[in-house]
Amino acid sequence: MVIKNLIFDLGAVILNLDQDKTLRAFKRLGSDLDEVHMTSSLFTEFETGKIKADYFIQSLFTLLKGEASKEQIVAAWNAMLLDLPPHRIDMLKELKKKYRLFLLSNTNTIHIEAVYGTHGKAVFEQVFEKIYLSHEIGLRKPKKECYEYVLQDANILGAETIFIDDNKGNIRGAEEAGIQTIWAKEPLDKWFLAELKSVVVGQK
Repeated sequence: MVIKNLIFDLGAVILNLDQDKTLRAFKRLGSDLDEVHMTSSLFTEFETGKIKADYFIQSLFTLLKGEASKEQIVAAWNAMLLDLPPHRIDMLKELKKKYRLFLLSNTNTIHIEAVYGTHGKAVFEQVFEKIYLSHEIGLRKPKKECYEYVLQDANILGAETIFIDDNKGNIRGAEEAGIQTIWAKEPLDKWFLAELKSVVVGQK
């Protein structure tokens, strides 16, 4: 089948990301987020829209025994969000001339509001036909149902689609849903065009 659709992850693929910056920021505030993640469903619930931002912030505020302000908590949570190199948007614009482009991200209201606030929502809307955010659709990668939801909603076929993500677990989840994949070992750049070409040629 001919490749017609590309589904991109956001963080560490299009937007530069450093999750360690958030981990370090919370350690300075007195909390180990890795430990919280292992012992609580707080992050998953936030990323699937089951809890609101106020509840999430209050939960971390309580965890920190009120020793950090809510503004400090939000700043620490957003510390991982870095820059959006213009050449990646330019590359997406070129790809849009040939493929239908979609975005699928595990994210939350605090992060996406920060991203849109910094870079502008229109930047993403002008390159992606539709943006799928975990907290809005109630589904999170790498669950198979998450990818199946996107395929059904966009009315596209997995065999005609390539999913691009930096997380190997998310890549495996997409493959289970019948979608072809490209593992982004590094953020979007010229390497991707070469990788995409090899996959497309392999389909002929």
